[in-house]
Amino acid sequence: MSPSGPKFLLDENVRIELLKFLKKNSFDAVQVRGITNGKVAEISRLQKRVLVTNDSDFTNRSLYPKENVFSVVILKLPQSDAVLLIKSFSLVLKFKPEDLKGRIFELKNGCIFALE
Repeated sequence: MSPSGPKFLLDENVRIELLKFLKKNSFDAVQVRGITNGKVAEISRLQKRVLVTNDSDFTNRSLYPKENVFSVVILKLPQSDAVLLIKSFSLVLKFKPEDLKGRIFELKNGCIFALE
């Protein structure tokens, strides 16, 4: 596993191909299924994992304040294109964990945007 790289928590709505890509490239990545958004945020915070999701609810800081989730990457990509997803997600892999902490990002077609 990549000891200096970020750790990832993939929401159940993220394509399995991304999880396979991350693991193949030695990143610490897990996917959750069947739990509430609140619990997903808690796991992200406790395990210092970047939450990767398609769920824009995580941009709502009144529901998910900075202290309740480690970091969030919202995927704004066509879910039918796993190749584009993986290529675009490679931008996230360039960040150090401390540069991601407490921040929300949107990933769109090969570009990453910091919302905070």
